[in-house]
Amino acid sequence: MAKKLFVKTYGCQMNVYDSTRMVDVMAPHGYEPGDSPDDADLIILNTCHIREKATEKVYSELGRLRALKDEAARQGRRMLIGVAGCVAQAEGEEIARRAPAVDLVFGPQTYHRLPELVVRALDRSLSGGTGVVDTDFPADAKFDHLPEESRSQGAAAFLSVQEGCDKFCTFCVVPYTRGAEFSRPAADVLAEARRMVANGTVEITLLGQNVNAYHGAAASGGGTWGLGRLVRALADINGLERIRYTTSHPRDVDDELVAAHRDIPELMPYLHLPVQSGSDRILGAMNRKHTADAYRCIIDRLRDARPDLAFSSDFIVGFPGETDQDFVDTLRLVREVGYAQAYSFKYSARPGTPAADLGDAVPEAVKAERLTALQQLIGAQQIAFNAGATGSVQPVLFERRGNRAGQLVGRGPWMQSVHADAPDRLLGRIVPVRILDGHANSLSGAVAVVGDTPAERTLPPAERAIA
Repeated sequence: MAKKLFVKTYGCQMNVYDSTRMVDVMAPHGYEPGDSPDDADLIILNTCHIREKATEKVYSELGRLRALKDEAARQGRRMLIGVAGCVAQAEGEEIARRAPAVDLVFGPQTYHRLPELVVRALDRSLSGGTGVVDTDFPADAKFDHLPEESRSQGAAAFLSVQEGCDKFCTFCVVPYTRGAEFSRPAADVLAEARRMVANGTVEITLLGQNVNAYHGAAASGGGTWGLGRLVRALADINGLERIRYTTSHPRDVDDELVAAHRDIPELMPYLHLPVQSGSDRILGAMNRKHTADAYRCIIDRLRDARPDLAFSSDFIVGFPGETDQDFVDTLRLVREVGYAQAYSFKYSARPGTPAADLGDAVPEAVKAERLTALQQLIGAQQIAFNAGATGSVQPVLFERRGNRAGQLVGRGPWMQSVHADAPDRLLGRIVPVRILDGHANSLSGAVAVVGDTPAERTLPPAERAIA
């Protein structure tokens, strides 16, 4: 009888990818994905350590799950609870100590050993032992041990090509939770991409903590490929119509990648390129190893290569020691670059990172005031960018049903959500949509009518669309 696996995912797209692969890892062992923790045999919290109070949120969720586990025991069912991801890597044994209901704790680099961990956890639960903890950084890459995908990932899906970080930004825990930079061999990436396309995927987003630092073994011959070369090879896969990548570091934008944006139509004209601050003094304190002007030059090079390229970014306000002038410099950079979207946060210390010991904290009220001002500017730019799409016809990949009957929601080339009335048969397909209006966070449109033969005129407009 099949067992139920429920995975709750926090944080970044890398965690989303990891969660899908955990399901693949457990499928040969009789576990099917479930929609609820209530009747699950194995519950996994795949955690993120980037956001503020991430650890506290995990422990709060574990308290709720303990009640579920106790109820399952009263019904004669054995339920296992696991904590995975970056909080698991950072907290390790502390999770097992503070939350005795947890049966297994494992980091981002060890989930390929999940079946073995489950067996050990079951043995320990029968003998009254404590939970199993595995937060090592194994010498062999986990990708070498993962099974092939057990099911379709959908029309748009993630593909991890690079993990870890060697940059050591002073505010960031990733080098400590994900380890050193590692790039998968290009042949392995291409093989997985071909399987995804065969299962119905038409858009792939390449993932990495520093994805444009990719330096995988070449698919043929010796040497390595950078991300630009990998994108060119992926674009040759028949049926793969869209390629994206995230998240990038300005230091790793090279000529080959810029040329890929110029030459490859399958590479979508939208790039998330975090800068974090517009102040050189703060960028130095963050150990970003680039200046604000260097970032501006990178933006200019990319726009020269592809003029319709739109950008998003990340910003931290209130970093230790940030002055009013530092913040003014950030606002100036935002105005000069012009973003389609951006994520912005108040600085919060992460235990174990160098910035946590810097002192010179910015008062919370000042952080809040600066964040409001920054978000108002970014919000205005996003509204203007969306409004500028009005009247255009965009190829939209419909991914899901909307909130209204007969409505589908998809994404255009520039990552904007697009709502349009359309039949379900267009789900998973790329369809021309005329944009009727731009809103703060989305676009609304109508499926474009192409062709006007007598036969086509007998069909509703949505049915006359070509995908």
